[in-house]
Amino acid sequence: MVVRDRQGVNARVWKRGDFRLLLVGLVFTLAWGGIGYRLFDLQGSQALANAEYGFDQRIRKRAIEPMRGTIYDRDGIELAMTIDGFNILVDPMLIDDPHGAASVLAPFSEKSYEDLVTEFVEGQENGRRYAEIAMRVDSRTKDLIESAVDEADISGVFYRDQPLRVYPAGSVAAQVIGLVRFDDGSGLEGLEATFDSELEGEPGQIIVEVDPAGRAIPQGEIRVEEAVAGSDIVTTIDREIQFAAQQALRKAIQTTNAVGGSVVVLVPGTGEILAMASWPGLDLNDRSEVTPGVLRNRAVADVYEPGSTLKTITIAAAIDQGVVTSETPIDTPRSVTVGEFDYSDHGTNPAWMPVEDVIMRSSNVGTIEIQRRLGNDLHYDYLTAFGLGRPAGLDVAGESHGKLEPSSSWNATSGSSIAIGYAVHTSALQMAAVYATIANDGIWTEPYLVEEIIKPDGDRISTSPRTRRVLSSETAAEMRRLLGRVVESDNGTGRRARMDDYTSGGKTGTSQKFDVETEAYSDDTTASFIGMAPLNNPQVIVIVVLDSPNGSLEDGTDLSLGGASAAPVFAEVAQNALHQLGVAPDRD
Repeated sequence: MVVRDRQGVNARVWKRGDFRLLLVGLVFTLAWGGIGYRLFDLQGSQALANAEYGFDQRIRKRAIEPMRGTIYDRDGIELAMTIDGFNILVDPMLIDDPHGAASVLAPFSEKSYEDLVTEFVEGQENGRRYAEIAMRVDSRTKDLIESAVDEADISGVFYRDQPLRVYPAGSVAAQVIGLVRFDDGSGLEGLEATFDSELEGEPGQIIVEVDPAGRAIPQGEIRVEEAVAGSDIVTTIDREIQFAAQQALRKAIQTTNAVGGSVVVLVPGTGEILAMASWPGLDLNDRSEVTPGVLRNRAVADVYEPGSTLKTITIAAAIDQGVVTSETPIDTPRSVTVGEFDYSDHGTNPAWMPVEDVIMRSSNVGTIEIQRRLGNDLHYDYLTAFGLGRPAGLDVAGESHGKLEPSSSWNATSGSSIAIGYAVHTSALQMAAVYATIANDGIWTEPYLVEEIIKPDGDRISTSPRTRRVLSSETAAEMRRLLGRVVESDNGTGRRARMDDYTSGGKTGTSQKFDVETEAYSDDTTASFIGMAPLNNPQVIVIVVLDSPNGSLEDGTDLSLGGASAAPVFAEVAQNALHQLGVAPDRD
């Protein structure tokens, strides 16, 4: 509205509606300005990022699982390998009769008939298009499922490729090889776990550009990034020697009523583990047998007080230090008191014996006297040099350190107890490495299971075990002679370890087991024998350890003793191993 003021000049008078109109115009101006700025921002500075985001929304990615590497024995025979497998899938929305489909599929599924019915019915009610009824089945099982599904005219069953890990040798070296997780195929125990990063490979993926309905766009991007297969592992295990060791151990468990046991076959000059058997055993292809107990590799996971087999270190150290010779006379009274403990021999021995008879007859009191002359500090130095108190193997999963206290913490009776194999805990593999040192002219060599790793590109990584000198070659040779008397002499405690075709030497061991509940030693024993053969040029070391054997032989010999229960197992395993290796017999 226009009016004249007192001077007659036209003046504009603003009404309430004019202000509203101005405000609306301002709001629209700001809004369009904001939209313009946003458009500029989206199509300008953020154009590249938004294009990538839109592309990502059109992209579907599917992982390609790599082929897991194969585990071989020393001769290239497969111990663990991956084959074509399948997951069995069902689309509940395509099933006409949930009850009928469940009855056909239940025998092939990890799920019960009732669970399958529930899953199919609930899937139909909720519009779910996916149900997994079985994982990683082999081709034979898949063919059986296909046949049953076709015969029953069931629709909605699909098969997805899923690699399957199998173990052709079944129970052979089961605890050594280990197994993989059933769901994701990763290593769970044994070599499968230790070398999982090498075996598993690198996954690939398929990238496909799809439309809003999820269909592949014909001219869209399709890219395949191939998976990289895992490395292969070549072990030192000899399948034939391993099988024979397991059979001998199983028979010994049955004969002696032992609750468990282990056997290790070792090449003394190289550290190669030819066999590592544990009982109870299992078939890796049958997961119904899998429990923590049977998966445990007793040869490295179980520790025990080795008893008289440890006397070899005491006597070898004393000879190596010049404290005694094989002919040095040692007083061997019926018993000896050290601190608060009385030590005695098993059976009857002369009042004195040369050192070579102390080991042949396995005299406790004689060995304690030799240890007293050697002294705790030197004794401890040799124990650690032989590998006690630390893992023996380079690549053995689940190995225990054992237990060896430093000599500075030993009490008045520690030296005497350790000298005869008590107050120290070892594994079977550690003790096998001790005797391998004597067989290898005094040089300790680190035991190992994996000979080489073969990369996907063909590159090979070989194992180089550590070595160190522990004894002089002269002392080692003398100890081999003394251990030979333990087996080859009619008065030796290890005479049941004699073989028909080969000479051998070794040592028996019998130790009472400590009962934690009563805090006292029980009548149960750990019986063992460790030996080498042929005696003049040892090619194998064999250790046999039996947990709580009992009963007696026909002649009344107590099977709780290592010389009665474990020594014959050594003879069987060692002779078979030497024949398998092609070693010429040396017995006249």
